Amino acid sequence: MRNVVCLTMFSALLGGCTTVSDLPDSRLASAELKYANGLPGGTVQVLGNGAGATLVIALVGAPEGPHGVHLHATGQCDAPDFKSAGGHLNPASRQHGSENPAGSHLGDLPNVVVGKPGSGTLRHDLAGDRAELLADLFDSDGTAVVVHEGPDDYRTDPSGNSGSRIACGVLKRL
Repeated sequence: MRNVVCLTMFSALLGGCTTVSDLPDSRLASAELKYANGLPGGTVQVLGNGAGATLVIALVGAPEGPHGVHLHATGQCDAPDFKSAGGHLNPASRQHGSENPAGSHLGDLPNVVVGKPGSGTLRHDLAGDRAELLADLFDSDGTAVVVHEGPDDYRTDPSGNSGSRIACGVLKRL
C-alpha cells in the first residue's frame, strides 16, 4: 500500500493529495511570463518527478476566464504579438488537441482558468520520459510558453482556436 501525503502548502502546486513517489524531486526549468506591455504575467516551472516531468503555471493579471496555454517551438518572445515563438511544440508531428482523434502533441496543455482576482494556476504532467522531454524542450532554438486570450477548444488543428497571444515566457534550463 502506498502512503498518501496531503501537503497544504503544495496544494496549489501539486493539486492536493498525491503519493510520495509523485512529489517533485527537482526543478528542471523555469520561465517568467510577460505581457506585451512588459508587465509580469506569472511564472512557469518544470519539475522533475521520478522519470517524468510536471509543468506548473501561476498566472497573474490576466482577464477572468479560461485561457489556452501552449508550449511553442521557438524560445523567443518578441512583443507585441509573440509570433516569434512559432507554432506549437510538436516533435512527433501530431495534430492538435486532446479531443482530436489524431492528436495530441507535446505543446498541448489544458486551459488555465483565471478567477476574479486575476490569477489562476495550472499543473500538468507532461507525457514522456524526462530525458526525452528535456531534449525536446531544449533543442537548438528552445521553447516558449504562450498564454492566449481565449480558451483552447482541444480539437481545432493547429492552434485550438484560442485567439491571440497575450503573454509569453522562454523556458530556461536550471
